[in-house]
Amino acid sequence: MPIQHAVLSLLAAGPSYGYELKSAFEAAVGPQWGTLNIGHLYQVLERLSRDGHVASRRLSQQVKPDRVVYTITPSGAAELARWLDEPSPRGSGFRDDFFLKVTAAARTGSADTVRALLRHQRGLLLRELRNVGALRAEASDPVVDLLLSAAARHVEADLLFIEDVDAALLQDGGVTLAAVRATPRSAPPDVADAAS
Repeated sequence: MPIQHAVLSLLAAGPSYGYELKSAFEAAVGPQWGTLNIGHLYQVLERLSRDGHVASRRLSQQVKPDRVVYTITPSGAAELARWLDEPSPRGSGFRDDFFLKVTAAARTGSADTVRALLRHQRGLLLRELRNVGALRAEASDPVVDLLLSAAARHVEADLLFIEDVDAALLQDGGVTLAAVRATPRSAPPDVADAAS
């Protein structure tokens, strides 16, 4: 997930350097994000600099290597404002590995395969929900709590989808699974033409 706009928002609060930005980012988004790779952060800062959204200056230090301090530019502030003003579409649309697994399991026609898939996924999601709940109990920052709430709602939605799959594929004694498995798939045009 691109983080360049989050970096711009941190720099909008004042000049900063790499490791300070890393710590500020991790504190701002909370523990569910995980750690930010410092190498990735420096790549983002290089790109923002190349695009004219940040400026940098080198500060010499007596004992440690020089420190590069980054400042948001007027172009960067305009880009941050543009980004904040736009709605956020889903990053990958509705493409999801679990959805592909449901498709593959349903095509087998085996209720046992579908049940096992749903059981494993439900277990994973329930563990995620417990972990997010534990993180929320420890959160002291209201914004981090909101982000954790959003994470919990996403997991809850995934759990509801599992219930939808169960209802659609498993509650009719195998009729739907048999129909899905028997559904003919059309051949690609060149194969169909060669057969005639």
